[in-house]
Amino acid sequence: MGRVAHYHHYEIRTLSTISFEALQLAPEILKALTESGYTTPTPIQAQAIPLVLEGRDLMAGAQTGTGKTAAFALPILQKLLPQASSSASPARHPVRALILVPTRELAIQVEESVKSYAKHTKLRSLVVYGGVDIKTQTPRLKTGIEILVATPGRLLDHVEMKTVQLNQVQMLVLDEADRMLDMGFMPDLKRILALLPKQRQNLMFSATFSSEIKKLSADFLTHPKLIEVARSNATAENVAQKIYLVAQEDKHVLLSQLLQGSDASQVLVFTKTKLAASRLARQLQKDGVAADAIHGDKSQLERIQALDAFKQGKVTVLIGTDVAARGLDIDQLPMVINYEIPHAPEDYVHRIGRTGRAGASGKAISLVSPEEEKYIKEIEKLIKREIEKEVAVVPHKAKSNKGSRVERSGQDHVARSAAPKKPAHDPWFDKPYEPSTNPTSAASQPAQQANKPKKQVAAILVRRQG
Repeated sequence: MGRVAHYHHYEIRTLSTISFEALQLAPEILKALTESGYTTPTPIQAQAIPLVLEGRDLMAGAQTGTGKTAAFALPILQKLLPQASSSASPARHPVRALILVPTRELAIQVEESVKSYAKHTKLRSLVVYGGVDIKTQTPRLKTGIEILVATPGRLLDHVEMKTVQLNQVQMLVLDEADRMLDMGFMPDLKRILALLPKQRQNLMFSATFSSEIKKLSADFLTHPKLIEVARSNATAENVAQKIYLVAQEDKHVLLSQLLQGSDASQVLVFTKTKLAASRLARQLQKDGVAADAIHGDKSQLERIQALDAFKQGKVTVLIGTDVAARGLDIDQLPMVINYEIPHAPEDYVHRIGRTGRAGASGKAISLVSPEEEKYIKEIEKLIKREIEKEVAVVPHKAKSNKGSRVERSGQDHVARSAAPKKPAHDPWFDKPYEPSTNPTSAASQPAQQANKPKKQVAAILVRRQG
């Protein structure tokens, strides 16, 4: 701990003709790659694999979609092959490589890739994550596995239960390290690092190189090589970006309108909060759109089911937050829509990076209210380009009272008040839950009384004389 990280930039020597064979990978691994349809390494793979095979510590700047999983998984398998064993004894299969990731979805995807690349070897892999019964994960751990993919919290649960030993770990990977710090995993990471052998190889992958990331790298990287591919301010040229300027209260109507387009066959929609994701999913379902939300308040089973339904086309619109959608790897995703603009411009780059993968074209649309225009300026400054803007035309139906606010035609699910400057959502949803102990008490429940029928209704029962 406390080691100073001295970075050495690795010059890009990638040639267009380079192949996986040229990277000197074992025949078993090459066979799995061929069966998966991979023939040419991506830039991050071509740079990282030789360095990892040399035993160097690595600090890699790479976003999801650049092929970074194979950049660390392939050399890990290559280095562990001599220790692969067909023995049934768990002792012959200790955890030798530990891959830490921030989210359950990413953990599942990474381990699926590892398993695919290792299918012709004797090496075993497993993924452990929270949100499911820990007892379902312990039997596989006890049989022995060489490569463990884990979220930090669940790994520490297993350490506490003594169902996993980390004293033979030779290689450690921190994937999406910036997101791990954003999610508050620093204390967990420090506890895990203290459990590992001091002599080990360390690989860190991050989409951004913040001061916090550099500090973390100094804690556990030794004279790392620094390679950067698709810097955090880079957006794919094959992703068409567009902004619709629209009032906050008109966003839902505009979104419904956009989702009726022929190119909206599969759309990932981003919101800033879990509450907004759930509410928007319900609204779209009422519009007849096959939509679902994916966020941390849902069980792991619900999240996996929603993602599978989206990939299979049963759900055409998946709504998620930055944390929930980070790491989602969906082939041929044609469109991403920013329903709400993120405060951090880097998150915009991560969001639109979900589309336009592997050379395919994609479309990224942002619905921007006047209050959010300041965030767009920061985004344009980061990506060094101006995004096309258009004032949205939203269909309205005028109210009969003169001067009152116009209302939507058959598409609103919430009654609009004529009062000016109404918030974009009901502030009641932002308050913590308070159980009602005396529902009839006006003093304790003023907010509820406001929603109750007025007692003057009883006057209707009085017969009018004369």
